[in-house]
Amino acid sequence: MSTAAEAPTTAVPDSPESFSERLRAATWGDHQAAEDHGFARALLDGTLSLAGYTGMVAQHYFAYVALEETGRLLADDPVAGGFHRPELERVPALVRDLEHLLGADWRERISPSPATRTYAARIEQMADHPEGFVAHHYTRYMGDVSGGQFIRRVAARAYGFTDGAGTAFYVFDGLGSLPRFRAGYRERLDSLDLDETAAARLVAETRLAYQLNTEVFADLGRTYVPGAA
Repeated sequence: MSTAAEAPTTAVPDSPESFSERLRAATWGDHQAAEDHGFARALLDGTLSLAGYTGMVAQHYFAYVALEETGRLLADDPVAGGFHRPELERVPALVRDLEHLLGADWRERISPSPATRTYAARIEQMADHPEGFVAHHYTRYMGDVSGGQFIRRVAARAYGFTDGAGTAFYVFDGLGSLPRFRAGYRERLDSLDLDETAAARLVAETRLAYQLNTEVFADLGRTYVPGAA
């Protein structure tokens, strides 16, 4: 979980002037709904159990395998290819976190929840819909490099992690300045050559991505946070 995509740095504009502003404004309510879910709130408040955090990392693993395998398929696509950056990939970091949290046999100890299976399947379908893939890419990675940095600090404090153990997922040393990365990402969104139909599809898919993320939280909440589902 990443407090998915990015929070507005100022009030959401009434009349967005760029596509990135339009996307952020159109999905802000979905962002808030995901962040306000009981499981997400427990994570952000530092009250989530270590078992709950571990469960979330496991579900991330299955989602990011789907996302990054699909991204490699679209690396040369004129729409999606501009967002493909190997240094963004999170699966190796998730493997390190799961080895720390669960041990060498972590692969035998995790499985995707029903909501995660649905989410991963939707991402895989985007191999045939590049603008839809951009929607999922934006929702995940822009959240990881913005709100995810807060989660990294909360988790380190709540679970006593040291030297980055258990939070490798949130470390983006290969990106350099994270604010500069986010600005460049918005510039790539704004430079997309999309007609109105494709632009509307990207916005709609981003809203669906938030919904699918919230459903993953609900599955986790039923297990780890009583009353969160």
